[in-house]
Amino acid sequence: MESVRIALVQMQSFVGKTHENLAKIKKHVQEAKKKGVQIICFPELAAQGYTRKRAKELAEISTGYCGTYLSNLSKEYDIQIIAGLIEKSENDKPYITQLIIDQGKINKYRKTHIGESEELYFTPGNELPVFASTLATIGVQICFDCHFPEVSTVQAIKGAEIIFAPHASPTMVKDRKEIWLKYLRARAYDNGVYVAACNLIGQNGDGSDFIGGTLVIDPKGNIIGEDFNGEEAMLIVDLPKEKINILRQNERKTMRNSFYLKSRRPEIYKELTD
Repeated sequence: MESVRIALVQMQSFVGKTHENLAKIKKHVQEAKKKGVQIICFPELAAQGYTRKRAKELAEISTGYCGTYLSNLSKEYDIQIIAGLIEKSENDKPYITQLIIDQGKINKYRKTHIGESEELYFTPGNELPVFASTLATIGVQICFDCHFPEVSTVQAIKGAEIIFAPHASPTMVKDRKEIWLKYLRARAYDNGVYVAACNLIGQNGDGSDFIGGTLVIDPKGNIIGEDFNGEEAMLIVDLPKEKINILRQNERKTMRNSFYLKSRRPEIYKELTD
């Protein structure tokens, strides 16, 4: 991994107002580029707005209008963009997808663990890919995915050095920071990865209200960036390469810098995964 500057956006996104949402994304990309950001992440379903009942109506293919717009932004500003999209599927239930766009090339992660309230409206994905670039290898988990430890472990074993965690967590959650710290710190520490989370914020025009928040945790479980001020904002954080590379490249001199996944014994865990 190279040292990298990332940006996380807590963003108000209105359902069905795709052009306005994308225009807002563009402004953040422009600002991020001026400040030397190399990877910018937007919340779950930021492009069309988070909705369940209108999901089928608003769904697009990954290379449709939203994907093409974001791809062009990535190329124009030479920045990696990670942004949420309602993606058409082969059936009536679309995917909750995060596009990962690098130099205009579109990759995607489909939310693999959907909540009970989403089961009637969305199709879960079935793959846990990681995405390598000259900067870093990244994994993506969307909201509910983060509650399942195996997801982070699989992505870290596959080489993920940064896990981005875009959310659509509502205001009913109350203290987003307190809840995130209960499990995102563990995901970072146990798997020796950076974890970077962001959330939708404010009302979406479709009856939902989101609590916002951005948080970055280093591979030892330490908070290195946060914003829970309750307003639309962009958090910029530098991720030094040394904290990952000392774990991954066998450069450690003490147990404190162990990459624990190297000592796994999957043969004795088999009964837990069958």
